[in-house]
Amino acid sequence: MLTSVGRVSEETVTPRQQSGTEWWRDAVIYQVYPRSFKDSNGDGMGDLGGVTEKLPYLKQLGVDAVWLSPFYLSPQHDAGYDVADYRTIDPRFGTLEDFDRMCTDAHELGLKLIVDLVPNHTSEDHEWFQAALASPKGSAERARYMFRDGKGENGELPPNNWKSLFGGPAWSRINDGQWYLHLFDSSQPDLNWENPEIWEEFRSVLRFWLDRGVDGFRVDVAHGMVKADGLPDWDEQVHMVEGTDVDEKGHAEKTMDTGPYFDQDGVHEIYRDWNQVLAEYPGERMLVVEAWIGPAERLALYVRPDEAQQAFNFDFLIAGWHRDRMRNAISESLRVNQAVGAPSTWVLSNHDTVRHASRYGLSSRTAYPNGIGADDEQPDAALGLRRARAAALVELSLPGSAYVYQATNWACLSTPLWTPRAARTPPSSAPRVRNWGATALVSPSLGPPWAMGWASAPIRGCRSRRPSRTSRWTTSWATRSPC
Repeated sequence: MLTSVGRVSEETVTPRQQSGTEWWRDAVIYQVYPRSFKDSNGDGMGDLGGVTEKLPYLKQLGVDAVWLSPFYLSPQHDAGYDVADYRTIDPRFGTLEDFDRMCTDAHELGLKLIVDLVPNHTSEDHEWFQAALASPKGSAERARYMFRDGKGENGELPPNNWKSLFGGPAWSRINDGQWYLHLFDSSQPDLNWENPEIWEEFRSVLRFWLDRGVDGFRVDVAHGMVKADGLPDWDEQVHMVEGTDVDEKGHAEKTMDTGPYFDQDGVHEIYRDWNQVLAEYPGERMLVVEAWIGPAERLALYVRPDEAQQAFNFDFLIAGWHRDRMRNAISESLRVNQAVGAPSTWVLSNHDTVRHASRYGLSSRTAYPNGIGADDEQPDAALGLRRARAAALVELSLPGSAYVYQATNWACLSTPLWTPRAARTPPSSAPRVRNWGATALVSPSLGPPWAMGWASAPIRGCRSRRPSRTSRWTTSWATRSPC
């Protein structure tokens, strides 16, 4: 195995021995989207101070850990997943002192804290990319990103035919004629993980937050970073977090396409390396990876003992309100994860998806739309809520860890949206928000989501969790009769 860019070979890795009782093996983890969770200073946007205020409430719900979506310095073209500085809190959300206070309070309450990590790309505002633009071809500054000469007589054509997940080509040309790769928006240039400087930088970023007390990282686009040798053409397009409507017997196969730029074997060397960084710290630190890949055996490779600790189970999420699909997703996840000694995870909604209470209320039991516009079919709220309660009871009774998206405990549905479908092409001119179809895009007439006071809503039917962590949290909304 290659070790020329500072990678750790399989032969040299000695993973930390796992006891089988680590906290993350059967935790309930609550995802907080900071900008829409709780506003503590009256500026109309959620912030870290608001999260800190509500930690006792989350503890009362019975959760074991809180996962925070990005709060780093960012121009917010992609809701914080375009990071301009990995070690700085965006002033919209607070300061490092606010973060430290939140982390301390969480630990005093017995809560673990997980933060987002975005290693596939940076913001165009990152100092590295600005330096690359100001530097010549072949420079060390450009070597941090995926710069290439174009094809055609004068380099006027992109280096290959890859398509951005946000629509349009995955390459943009700069003034001196070179092109840079961006699998997402043109403001999110992909990092070059063949460069040892990138490896060292992310080890440093991990240690920066581990030193501040974080207990884990959720890795964005975790199956990215490594591209196929030679960057070969590929005629398809990945639909990673977008939905695909399928019939009752079908499968949302398009969400699992990977092509030559996702799920390359070399990405596992990165997680072996990071596993060793986490092993430097006490307290069962963890990684959970966002990898939209299939089949389940491929996903299980990410949670071998010397790699990450968890991987999101998106087969379960996209199974829909369909007995056989849900049963198959559960069985397959348990089977493949048991083979590598890892826990399964269970998730029904997150910031990238329409809430399951809304999806389950559509006429198709397996619908997985990428948004619900005002002119689209509207969910049957009562039907969706009954099914969502039953699904939550299933999720919280399964062995492994359950991830719960904020406001699920208030039985929230996705608000009718201005549809993103047309707006997303071309991405450079569209309002770019990561969570299409989730809670941070609402009809302009309703105002921003944080104005709805979701995080300030009274507790509805929440009961204290029994002492055993494996017994999960139980709520009256999850135990009503299913449809």
